Amino acid sequence: MRNKTHKELRTVAIANLEDLRTVYRPPAPRAGLKVLDHLDRHCRRFIALSPFYVISSARSDGRADASPRGDPPGSLAHVLDDRTLLLPDRPGNRQVDTLMNLVERPYVGLLFFVPGFTETLRINGRAEISTDPELLKPLAIKGKLPISVLKVTVEEAFLHCAKALIRSRIWDPAAQVERSCFPTYGQVLADQIAGADAREIDAGEEASARDDLF
Repeated sequence: MRNKTHKELRTVAIANLEDLRTVYRPPAPRAGLKVLDHLDRHCRRFIALSPFYVISSARSDGRADASPRGDPPGSLAHVLDDRTLLLPDRPGNRQVDTLMNLVERPYVGLLFFVPGFTETLRINGRAEISTDPELLKPLAIKGKLPISVLKVTVEEAFLHCAKALIRSRIWDPAAQVERSCFPTYGQVLADQIAGADAREIDAGEEASARDDLF
């Protein structure tokens, strides 16, 4: 039997909410009931234990972006009050993709991870970029202040179930991939950017991680 060509394959696009619900049954009632409009003691504790989160944002034209953020637990974020979360912006590549998005559309989605936990914490809200010294101070590391801080007004906060991390075996040592299976950062960029030197890039990244992490 021959394989069908691209033109012969039928694409079934879901274009509205009614069509979507013909594919997915309604959620369990508690799925909506668990969504809070503030950070309770469990959310606060999860954030305090977390060294890593992913932040999503979008431009005014709707194009989306997601970016990783990492810090030692306790320095990753600061809960100012039940409705306000402070997130530091440390030295990076200075592309400021997320911050540029937030200037146009000031909303973020946050996904917090704790090593060994299979649940994650999701937070959605409105974000404001600030350089107020009083907001930067609680997020200093080794006396170094972040460049800026995101002041997030929490609109939704909830614990996400464990299925994705269980399926991925993300914390299972037996599932870890040997680093040698993939090129170094410098080698990848040297393949992608004409004239780039892999050794120079890798050496620069190593020095930056050692000297300019915070």
